[in-house]
Amino acid sequence: MSKAFVRDSEDEGEAPELQPSPPPAKNYISPAGYARLKAELKQLVELERPEVVRTVSWAAKNGDRSENGDYLYGKKRLREIDRRARFLIKRLEAAEVVDSAGRDSDQVFFGATVRLKDKTITIVGVDETDSPRNRISWISPVAMALIKARTGDKVPLTTPGGIEELEILEVRYDPID
Repeated sequence: MSKAFVRDSEDEGEAPELQPSPPPAKNYISPAGYARLKAELKQLVELERPEVVRTVSWAAKNGDRSENGDYLYGKKRLREIDRRARFLIKRLEAAEVVDSAGRDSDQVFFGATVRLKDKTITIVGVDETDSPRNRISWISPVAMALIKARTGDKVPLTTPGGIEELEILEVRYDPID
């Protein structure tokens, strides 16, 4: 018999204590971002899912389900909708809405629009990132380097190409749409 399946008398100690799982991470989000996630969840649950359920029900009545494209595709789409709805529910439960519009500060925090030498970026929630609109996540390396810096500061940013210096020219808090 393999030694892996034999219990040695020396190994009969107490089982290690299980560590409690950490609390879920905060999901900082703007009011507009929160509203978009809620609207997407509502669209999925109240409009798309009932329509797909009707299609699947109709297709199931047509007989052989093994080669029924409407049935097979519909079941797959239902799984996709349910998976996305569960994800959105978890994100909304962990969401902490931060409305920083109109804040009067020259220090960079969540919701800040920061003008740098070569571009302007807005620091938003993880679910709101949008590269073409220069919206970066608050947990991105650039945002983490900028957080708590002030107008006029030069902040070092470690990149694969070396250390880059970001100069903050302006900090403002515009409403995030």
